Amino acid sequence: MITSKNLVHHEFIGLKVHATNLKNKSLNLKGTVIDETKNTIKIEGLDSTEKMIPKKGTLFVFEIPNGEKVEIDGNILSIRPEDRIKKRFKKL
Repeated sequence: MITSKNLVHHEFIGLKVHATNLKNKSLNLKGTVIDETKNTIKIEGLDSTEKMIPKKGTLFVFEIPNGEKVEIDGNILSIRPEDRIKKRFKKL
C-alpha cells in the first residue's frame, strides 16, 4: 500500500502529478506519470500531450490513491527507478 512515508519506494507510473520547476517558473504541468528514467519523468498532460520533465530542479506533488498529496523534491529522485525502490533514504 502506498503511503506518504513510503512513496519514494514505489513505482510512480500511473500516479497523478503536478510538476513545477524551481528555476523555470513557466513549467506548471499536471497529468499522469507514464514513464520514468534516471533523470526524467514523462507526464501525459490533461490535454493528452506527453512532456518529458527533468527531475533535477523540479518539485513534484504526487497524488497517492487515498487522495493525499505528497510533495517531493526531484533532486532526491535522480537515480534509476529500480535502484530507488531498494534504496534506504534518510529523513525526507
